[in-house]
Amino acid sequence: MRTQIAIIGAGPAGLMLSHLLHLQGIESVVLETRSQQAVESTIRAGVLEQGTVDLLNQTGLGERMRKEGAQHHGIRLAFGGQQHRIDLTELTDRAITVYAQHEVLKDLIAARQAVKGQLYFEVEQVELKELDGERPQVHYRLGGESQRLECDFVIGCDGFHGISRAAMPGGLRQDYTRVYPFGWFGILVEAPPSSDELIYARHPRGFALISTRSPGIQRMYFQCDPTENVDQWSDDRIWNELESRVENHDGWSLKKGRIFQKNVVGMRSFVTEPMRCKRLLLAGDSAHIVPPTGAKGLNLAMADVCLLSQALEAFYRHKSWRRLDSYSDDALQRVWRAEHFSWWMTNMLHTHHDDSAFQQRLQLSELQYTVKSRSAMTVLAENYVGSPFQMM
Repeated sequence: MRTQIAIIGAGPAGLMLSHLLHLQGIESVVLETRSQQAVESTIRAGVLEQGTVDLLNQTGLGERMRKEGAQHHGIRLAFGGQQHRIDLTELTDRAITVYAQHEVLKDLIAARQAVKGQLYFEVEQVELKELDGERPQVHYRLGGESQRLECDFVIGCDGFHGISRAAMPGGLRQDYTRVYPFGWFGILVEAPPSSDELIYARHPRGFALISTRSPGIQRMYFQCDPTENVDQWSDDRIWNELESRVENHDGWSLKKGRIFQKNVVGMRSFVTEPMRCKRLLLAGDSAHIVPPTGAKGLNLAMADVCLLSQALEAFYRHKSWRRLDSYSDDALQRVWRAEHFSWWMTNMLHTHHDDSAFQQRLQLSELQYTVKSRSAMTVLAENYVGSPFQMM
């Protein structure tokens, strides 16, 4: 089989890239090892930057998001028993939209299948071949039969544990990693929203996040040991821990309900450079990971493929390599900004077991300055909502 672009992975990056290429008249084949059901049930961040929202709307994918998503114009930082609002829209003229990642994935899959896009789930034994030549190949098995796909470019969108990054020459690649000594204990709850905006709470016992999924389903997290066993946490123990961390002296209280899902999320910062070697290019989590504190993972993936689709369009329309040659440097500028912001938010809001009393006071001082200084609030807001994408 022959195509122009082989895309490894049907996550947000791979599916959106395939959709963007289709709109430009460029052929692609998407290969995914998981089942469609597994992809569509992925539980991940649901905070969309304005750039992601604009991209979905401009490419015909925003109808359900506009109906079911919730636009938020601020966030709240909670510490010392009080909540402090950061007015994102007043500070930046932009907002965020809360719309779960698995809903974005459903919209993307439906769009590709509606135009009979070549999207294959449950493929096995995927191997990348001939990456040094002008006709890279992808070998795989589908339905028990061996397949070979020839293409012009291979785009690795298969996540942190995928095969694509590993296929980059080791001598060329430089990896940057920070693994955090804590994780997030996440729950899904049948309950109305506790707040009309996300609450990021810092407490001596650890961080907590009060988020939302829909009018009847809420998402909440609290900082934990990354090896924590969810089976050792009863519902009462979970609620007691969350209530202690979001303690409030202003009359606000947490709305409880039936907890129907529990999981522990590990946290790391990771970047690989460069994001391109000849005809193999990386996008999304295959190239970079951020801790979830800054809500950047999905949005970075969308920004990557927005750049990449334009670079590929320039190649096919004008026979120009310029945008492909600059893709890695262009993408990494945004990636490193997001990495720094996510690291900063994580350090400001999480407790460390080995922190001295001096370090704890510094952390509180930074929070107090952030909520009192308009300049500091603006820096947080600008980074949180993200800069506009470089659109077509």
